[in-house]
Amino acid sequence: MEKRFFLAIVLSVIVVFAYQHIFEPKPPVRETVSETASSDTASPSPSPAPPTPGANIFPAATSPKVKVTGAEKDVIIDTPLYEAVFTTRGGALLSFKLKNFKTDLSPNSELIELVHAIPGNPLPLFLSFIDSTIPVAPDDIYHTDLFSLTLEATDQPQELVFSQNYGMLRMEKIFTFDPASYTIQMDVKVKNLSSSTIQQSPTLSWFQYDVPTSARRSTSWFSWFHFGEDTYSHKGPIHFAAQSIETSNLGKMGPIEYYGPNISWAGYESKYFIAAMIPQKPALTSLTIGKDDTSLVSVQMKGPKNLIPTNDTGTFSYTLYLGPKDYTILKSLDVNLENAIDLSSWLKWLTIPLLTVLKFIYQYVHNYGIAIIILTILIKVIFWPLGNKSYKSMKSMQKLQPKMMEIREKYKDDKSRLNQEVMNLYKNNKVNPLGGCLPILIQLPVFFGLYKVLFYAIELRHSPFFFWIEDLSAKDPYYITPIIMGATMFLQQKMTPMQIDPMQQKIMLFLPIVFTLLFLNFSSGLVIYWLFNNIISIGQQLYVNKYVSTGD
Repeated sequence: MEKRFFLAIVLSVIVVFAYQHIFEPKPPVRETVSETASSDTASPSPSPAPPTPGANIFPAATSPKVKVTGAEKDVIIDTPLYEAVFTTRGGALLSFKLKNFKTDLSPNSELIELVHAIPGNPLPLFLSFIDSTIPVAPDDIYHTDLFSLTLEATDQPQELVFSQNYGMLRMEKIFTFDPASYTIQMDVKVKNLSSSTIQQSPTLSWFQYDVPTSARRSTSWFSWFHFGEDTYSHKGPIHFAAQSIETSNLGKMGPIEYYGPNISWAGYESKYFIAAMIPQKPALTSLTIGKDDTSLVSVQMKGPKNLIPTNDTGTFSYTLYLGPKDYTILKSLDVNLENAIDLSSWLKWLTIPLLTVLKFIYQYVHNYGIAIIILTILIKVIFWPLGNKSYKSMKSMQKLQPKMMEIREKYKDDKSRLNQEVMNLYKNNKVNPLGGCLPILIQLPVFFGLYKVLFYAIELRHSPFFFWIEDLSAKDPYYITPIIMGATMFLQQKMTPMQIDPMQQKIMLFLPIVFTLLFLNFSSGLVIYWLFNNIISIGQQLYVNKYVSTGD
């Protein structure tokens, strides 16, 4: 009974892993259209009617368009953390490269680029006004007196100002750069030069060209076991609304989707990086997400209406974050942006402490591989008593195997009596048939929690261990560690008391092969954890078998 239960637990683990990576479950994706809610006081304006498939995804102004032309010029912003290229076309973002992160480990690897645009498409941070008197278009040319800005780490924040006149209105887009931060402050000022009060409602957009993840996947059977950086992690629109994280699946997105109000932040993410727009008034902010036939994805954040009296200036403010999904950095922004890291909502009570401890250990050893090993040892120390109890129970069950065989042979034609005699045998010998399984069940959340941490923590990305393992977030290039791990699992199976049923014995001995196949393309960090966990478990089992009495 004990072995069957243990087998069920192990197979459940395999099913969970296979489901998570083959069918790639994601946080809930809201795919239905939900109209922007309204309230009696200070509510955002109603959302426009959904466009038909293939329609323009730009919010339209009501006033006739007066094209603003001129020569397009680039503005280069250079800081210790990134190199950004803005353009006077739309006062938008053309490129944003992170200096501390490269696409791969090759010597000539390019820097991570957060902007992916193609000629003729609109650019991120395009600003428009719905139902207003400002007929803004993506190809409008803005004026600026600054075309190059270099900031050192000790410099004070500096501004970049784009301006344009629209009849009796003057608009300014002001970007403030802090050389020590991945955040950029964006302030939009609209000055009313007319003789009457005007009403404005801004829409800030992030445009990104991409194809669905499913279209990038290999169709070979072996690819089912491949877990690369972006293959089985979400890439696409993401937002946080009403204390809930939501993502949009690029492969299943409709022509347009509405969310809100109460949008804390929204943007575009990959496994390790995010470009997020954070509104000043989230409770009055709604969101529109769309994708056209060319795979141009739009994340459009609509703010509340603002009345601007004559000769007065209305200001709309945003905070932009373009950088790594570093938990400490995102948490410091205090807008729940750290929820963009997939650390599992129901395991946060465990994943966050595990990540914190891992980073704490790293401060002293300066190697995340060693930090993982030390963390594994600490976890085993905490669960040492439970492990002893589990192995002790297995040892007791092993001693009862001869008597179990006698009972099964004697009552093989009377199942009711057989079960009764088996339970009496357990009771008389004070053995709990589930004693070897319950400690394992208790440890399962720790394994899943650590799996999340090691799979999604950016700290492990391109972080070396020793010798041939140059990236703990990638698979072992020579499959050495997963094969050794499989061997340790096989050794554990041989040390564990076997079942009487020959079929169960074969199944249990086959499990190390299954786990080895699953772990072939797991991140090296996760394999190292499982490998050393097995090694310590083997040592503990030898100790219990030799020195710990079962009490019989």
